[in-house]
Amino acid sequence: MTSTATGAMEAVTYPEGFQRVAAALASLGHDNAPVWLEASARTSQEAADALGVAVGQIAKSVIFRRVSNDANDDAAVLVVTSGDRRVDERRVAAIVCAEGGKLARADAEFVKARTGFSIGGVAPLAHRAPVLTLIDRDLFRFGEIWAAAGHPNGVFQLTPADLVRLTGGAPVADVVQVPAA
Repeated sequence: MTSTATGAMEAVTYPEGFQRVAAALASLGHDNAPVWLEASARTSQEAADALGVAVGQIAKSVIFRRVSNDANDDAAVLVVTSGDRRVDERRVAAIVCAEGGKLARADAEFVKARTGFSIGGVAPLAHRAPVLTLIDRDLFRFGEIWAAAGHPNGVFQLTPADLVRLTGGAPVADVVQVPAA
C-alpha cells in the first residue's frame, strides 16, 4: 500500500525530510511526487522488493567524507549508483580528492548533519548543506529508477537523465567496482 505526498485522500503528516524532498521535486518541476511505502526500505533490496523492480533500478545514495590537508575542507561526497553495484572508493577519490586528500566513510552523525537525512533515506537532492555529487554511469542502463525521498519509507521515480537535472548537472562517472565477468 502506498500513498503520494500530494493528492493523498487522507490528511497525513509526513516527516520533515520527506516533505523537503517533495517540495524540492515540485519546485524543480519533476512529474513524479514521492511515494510513502508502508514498510521501511533502508536497503536497495528492501526498496526493490517493495516496488517490484530490479535491485539495479534503485538509485542508492552513499555518502563519503572528503578529508584534505586544508582544514576548511571536510566535504560530504554523495555517490548515487545502482543498488546492485558497489562503489569503488579509489575511483571516487581519484575524482574528488586533491593531492594529499583522502576519502573516508561517513558516520551517521556526519550524514545527518550534512544532508539532513538519516542513512537509509538519503535523497539525491534537497540537502541541508552543499554536497559534492557523482552519478554512476551504470544507472543509465535503466529507463526508470527509484531514489530515496528523505526517509527510509519514502521513494520517488525518475530517469537517470532526471537525476542529472535534479542534482544540478552532477557529473556522470564510472565509480563502481567492475562486476566479475
